[in-house]
Amino acid sequence: MSTTMNKQQTVTTLLNVLKKQYDPPEPEARPVLEQLLFGILREGTTPAQADKAFKKLGEFFFDWNEVRVSQPQEVAECLGDLPDAGVKAQRVVGLLQEVFESTFSFKLDDIDKKGLKNAAKLLGRMPDVSDFAVAWVIQRSLGGHAIPLDSANIRVLRRLGLLDAGEENLEAFRSTLEHLIPKTKGPMFSDGISQFAKDYCWENNPGCSTCPLRSECPTGQARIASGEAKSSRPKPR
Repeated sequence: MSTTMNKQQTVTTLLNVLKKQYDPPEPEARPVLEQLLFGILREGTTPAQADKAFKKLGEFFFDWNEVRVSQPQEVAECLGDLPDAGVKAQRVVGLLQEVFESTFSFKLDDIDKKGLKNAAKLLGRMPDVSDFAVAWVIQRSLGGHAIPLDSANIRVLRRLGLLDAGEENLEAFRSTLEHLIPKTKGPMFSDGISQFAKDYCWENNPGCSTCPLRSECPTGQARIASGEAKSSRPKPR
């Protein structure tokens, strides 16, 4: 069996586990700018945490212009316990300022008329937009096939052996992953793997002994065999 076939088998198992374990709802439709802002909040966290923070922004501030003219600290306080709230607040304010100065509005809906590659380049040139946020918008708003990857997702994929330990070319890896994961399952994968990372695949002392992917995971098998996984405890939620 080739390496590619091994990886495809692992991805298929992963997709089945994520669907069975979480079965995320259909992605919520949002205008491009809102999806881009959501992508900033969503990086490094779960769908539920990002949803909560995004709704708080809409409840606390009158509109996007009020967010733009607010101090990042004030926006961060609104985001609550969202991971990296301070950094994300600065990026949200910075992005809104960038869009306002460029368009004198808070809309990016016409960007889809430029084609996926050009749209990705334009979004990627914005100072406060990460690769994760660009891929998020392509997947959720522009009808393209892109897999957003943050540090938690990459941690899971490395441990599963889908990403080699020494491999740092994430752009090439993302391209490979997009060939292994059907476009229709992209959103389910993105939402499910983030929740999976929070529930089982923690950075320190992961819950390998109870992980539903332990039979597919070289890292989990090694930890269980060595006795390391015996001390795993459910992570407080």
